[in-house]
Amino acid sequence: MSENTCPVPACPADQHLYCHNCDLFADLDGLHVIAVQRPSTAGRLQVVVESASTPMGCPDCGVIAISAGRKSVDLIDAPVYGIPARLRWRKRRWRCVDPGCARGVFTEQNLTVAAPRALLTRRCIAYGIMMMRRENLSVQGLARQMGVDWHTAWRAIGPVLAHAATDEHRFAGVTTLGVDEHIWHHVNPARRGPKELTGMVDLTRNSEGRVQARLLDLVPGRSGTVYAEWLAAGGPEFRTGIQIAPLDPFAGYKNAIDAQLTEATAVLDAFHVVKLGTQAVDEVRRRVQQQTLGHRGRKGDPLYGIRRLLQAGIENLSQAQCRRIEKVITADPRHEEVFIAFQCAQELRSAYQHHDLSAGRRIALKVLESFSSCPVPEIAKLGRTLRRWRSEFLAYFTTDRSNNGGTEAVNGLIELARRIARGFRNRSNYRLRILLIARGLDGYLPT
Repeated sequence: MSENTCPVPACPADQHLYCHNCDLFADLDGLHVIAVQRPSTAGRLQVVVESASTPMGCPDCGVIAISAGRKSVDLIDAPVYGIPARLRWRKRRWRCVDPGCARGVFTEQNLTVAAPRALLTRRCIAYGIMMMRRENLSVQGLARQMGVDWHTAWRAIGPVLAHAATDEHRFAGVTTLGVDEHIWHHVNPARRGPKELTGMVDLTRNSEGRVQARLLDLVPGRSGTVYAEWLAAGGPEFRTGIQIAPLDPFAGYKNAIDAQLTEATAVLDAFHVVKLGTQAVDEVRRRVQQQTLGHRGRKGDPLYGIRRLLQAGIENLSQAQCRRIEKVITADPRHEEVFIAFQCAQELRSAYQHHDLSAGRRIALKVLESFSSCPVPEIAKLGRTLRRWRSEFLAYFTTDRSNNGGTEAVNGLIELARRIARGFRNRSNYRLRILLIARGLDGYLPT
């Protein structure tokens, strides 16, 4: 094995003999480096540390104790230069000399280094949490860096995340609350429980007016009952603080908002409204395709050839692409319905894109008045849907463009984590991992 050449003796009698540079490298409060070893076969770095010899009083009676030697304890530390590291802490031991004290022999503790009987140092746990939070590292990948197995790493990190998740202060200051669902597994629900999880996301704007989406919780199921029960559990102070509640066009979530967030303004998500308009255009195109050619769209069919162009915003189309749409529409009078649907979808889109919210609201009101009487049945159906959601649809223009975009961004982080981890089997572990990467535990974890 190789060892450092620091001139510090193995057991210095005076703390001034410790090497300051070595101590600075280790950066352990109250501990000094006395040796650095790297066994050629272990593939890891071992740093031996100890505290200076100073008087110590008994924690129970306060009488000055006498030394009982030192005891070496091995801890897993954060990797150094990409190499797994181990910390060998030569802990001081004392014996209380008061015959009436039941303390007997006791060992030094330093909570800034490691908790009593812990296997990982505090900074190793903080390093692991940081890598999982910022780099989306899987637990297996983290364990590989530390030179341990999955269970060792998670047994140390999991309880820290679970403790942070129980902190009620995480829900303070939430004024805008988004909600959405996602699928967390694709196996038999009888084995792993519900496939759907409902996620609640803090969409409150910061002092600069920007949304910093933060996942608050994940609960099993996708229904208004699940959302309502979670809101009820949050308490009256939490519910009364919520002023805006963006949501997708799902009646279950809307019922929960009406029942629990009586003072909040529900806002229909702009992306999903525009998506409904695009879907209506696709439905019209498919119907006309069947009526004119008697089969689904195939390569070479006129309407099938412009299907992607019909899904785009008119402002993103070049003149050549616009002429291509016009050529297909004018080729057959029966294609006129497709063009009408395309124009309606663009009008719906323009309401959200207008720089002036008042002007956008006027367009939205025109949409509500005209779509339901459109001769194209798919557009008429969309108009009736928007009328049912009238107040939520128009709320976008009176809440400074509030939407569920931050919730969708959190869903993107969730999908990335699921791919990196190759799926999850334990829902409790999954919840903690996702809360971590989606900023739900920021400010409540060791650094």
